[in-house]
Amino acid sequence: MAHLIRHKLTNKLTNAAHTVSNKSQAKVSGVFARLGFQAATDDEGLGFAECDDLDYDYRQGMQMDVLQGEEEGGPMEGGGDLEGDSHYQRDGTGRRPSSLKPSGSLEEDKPKITTWEAGWNVTNAIQGMFVLGLPYAILHGGYLGLFLIIFAAVVCCYTGKILIACLYEDNEDGIKVRVRDSYVDIANACCAPRFPALGGHVVNVAQIIELVMTCILYVVVSGNLMYNSFPGFPVSQKAWSVVATVALLPCAFLKNLKAVSKFSLLCTLAHFVINVLVLAYCLSRARDWAWEKVKFYIDVKKFPISIGIIVFSYTSQIFLPSLEGNMQKPSEFHCMMEWTHIAACVLKGLFALVAYLTWADATQEVITDNLPSTIRAVVNIFLVAKALLSYPLPFFAAVEVLEKSLFQDGGRAIFPDCYGPSGQLKSWGLGLRIALVVFTLLMAVFVPHFALLMGLTGSLTGAGLCFLLPSLFHLKLQWRNLMWHHVFFDVAIFVIGGICAISGFIHSIEGLIEAFKYNIHD
Repeated sequence: MAHLIRHKLTNKLTNAAHTVSNKSQAKVSGVFARLGFQAATDDEGLGFAECDDLDYDYRQGMQMDVLQGEEEGGPMEGGGDLEGDSHYQRDGTGRRPSSLKPSGSLEEDKPKITTWEAGWNVTNAIQGMFVLGLPYAILHGGYLGLFLIIFAAVVCCYTGKILIACLYEDNEDGIKVRVRDSYVDIANACCAPRFPALGGHVVNVAQIIELVMTCILYVVVSGNLMYNSFPGFPVSQKAWSVVATVALLPCAFLKNLKAVSKFSLLCTLAHFVINVLVLAYCLSRARDWAWEKVKFYIDVKKFPISIGIIVFSYTSQIFLPSLEGNMQKPSEFHCMMEWTHIAACVLKGLFALVAYLTWADATQEVITDNLPSTIRAVVNIFLVAKALLSYPLPFFAAVEVLEKSLFQDGGRAIFPDCYGPSGQLKSWGLGLRIALVVFTLLMAVFVPHFALLMGLTGSLTGAGLCFLLPSLFHLKLQWRNLMWHHVFFDVAIFVIGGICAISGFIHSIEGLIEAFKYNIHD
């Protein structure tokens, strides 16, 4: 009897303490909630609390059928303990899709990748052929352009980390639980409950713009490289772009990237060899380097375009949530981001500076155009091959986003499914893919300016996806867990990113208008 009375008194005191604590926390966080900064919406918090209650009951040995997916329809296999609480969803709908072995360990449907493989993927994204435009950024920014290459690496590394942090929430035991899976999920969580799908639509539009613009840039650079490789041929840059697009039409028939993925390593190695060749030629002319040309002043009109070029060369945030979710050791994600961006910063800075010192004020938008004609053709042909083999990757990604958003959105799609019952692509679906290839050609033909397009894309979507949205989402979803310096960094990145994005966008548009007005060619 004494034990029962003591137990009841303990429960009452505990409940009273929790009530006081919740009321005081509600008063403090209510101020920030009115400003839009809160860890979660009421609906999300309720769902997560329900999951924690289920977790407590389950660990007490109770039978909780709600933990099982509706499609399983039977008792959960393997009555052993589950690893942590990673199977819970914030909305209380059960565990994340995966299979459970009889021993009680989770077996993921997809094979996991190592930290080195994840780093290789990030390196491919931020060390691509768009590095060829960085010396042009030094032309208009001098030493400030070099600083910006370092600054962009630091900021993009940080925003990549905080973007992944937005995928997680703390459960009742203070353990980080992955409750979201993608950039779109993060955006939707920030806009819930008033506009639960608005954030996802914004991110999807930004992703499509960036992916399609990347495809356009591949066509532009292919035409530019071929035109400058064979100046004696009576073929214009626009005609070379048409030839390149004809070679790209088979991309419309792609169902997966297995055939293309075989060439990814070859493309990367070829690009590495090309960079080495360019650097070797520059080093051979080290005696003539124009150090006096590198100054601290900037071209106020054209430097904002250089900002977009540099930012665009670091964009990788689109696929980071998926990459981190497929890592064998997600805890090593931060370390992987640090060494990949440090390596990218060093290599990009050295490449841009050495190339600019070699050609100074004669630096072209695509640096290989400065090479002597004897080796320019060979290097450019390799670059064209890399561009054409790289085109299917962003093209296929853009097609997937469009199909899932407009044709396969779980019954909410605007248009009927473009795939038949047996999985074959319908004729009108194929027509839409061909139309997308033709659209990239038309843009490359009518706007054949590599640096201006790259700066425009970096300012419009690159800054948004890499600077603005991650910092805003981090403030919104993790506000209660942030230290003052995290808040300062997020706000500073948002403000600086917004200024750079607006100025870069305006000056890129002005540059394009000037190019058309005076018929300026690359």
